[in-house]
Amino acid sequence: MTKTAVVTGAGSGIGKAAAIRLAKEGYAVALMDLKENRAKAVQNEILEGGGQAQVYDIDVSDEARVQEGLAHVNEQWGSIDVVFDNAGINGTFAPIEDMKTEDWEQTIHTNLKSTFLFVKHSIPYMKESGGSIIITSSINGNRTFSGIGMSAYSTSKAGQVAFMKMAALELARYHIRVNAICPGAIDTNIDQNTEKTNSLEKVQIPVEYPEGGQPLEHAPGTPEQVADLVYFLASEQSSHITGTEMYIDGAESLL
Repeated sequence: MTKTAVVTGAGSGIGKAAAIRLAKEGYAVALMDLKENRAKAVQNEILEGGGQAQVYDIDVSDEARVQEGLAHVNEQWGSIDVVFDNAGINGTFAPIEDMKTEDWEQTIHTNLKSTFLFVKHSIPYMKESGGSIIITSSINGNRTFSGIGMSAYSTSKAGQVAFMKMAALELARYHIRVNAICPGAIDTNIDQNTEKTNSLEKVQIPVEYPEGGQPLEHAPGTPEQVADLVYFLASEQSSHITGTEMYIDGAESLL
């Protein structure tokens, strides 16, 4: 029986790379993204490679649409074995004093509420046979706190890791593993979802390193490198790993 993987934010970056990698490994992939044209392009690439994929137009913070999407996936393929909860935004970067409440709420709503919704509504489909849930968090809020102006984003990412640990323990009885990946700088287009306010200059703390911020490769990581980690956590190769955040940042967060 074909295993099924749900990937949110599947139209670009880490989500796209993970969807393609999972499809190559034989998973039927549900591509969930608000930007359907990008997801359609990913679907076509998967289909041309002989894989299985279907596009779903999903707002990850809309509970009704999340429920409906997961129900359709289960109806189409008969199971949900892997959930890669990857979609998220950087949101607005601003001093805490100047940050608008609605900007704070949008980041928390998009990043943290969506994680809760996908875990909550995946459980009924996974509890009988088990499975793997993987959450895209970040080094920010977990091992790095030098991103001035990123208080909302970092808080949402720290919250994801705490929630992941709670879920891992609670869902272990169902053989549902829950882990998080914490990327550093990755070459993606997430900056399109970032707004930096001019007032950041007044709280900026200059930090300089002798030879750049990525000691291992002196460059950002690639979505494909993260996809390798996603596949590992999805597969039986990680069958005894749960409740764990895994850093993939080329030692960036150790500086």
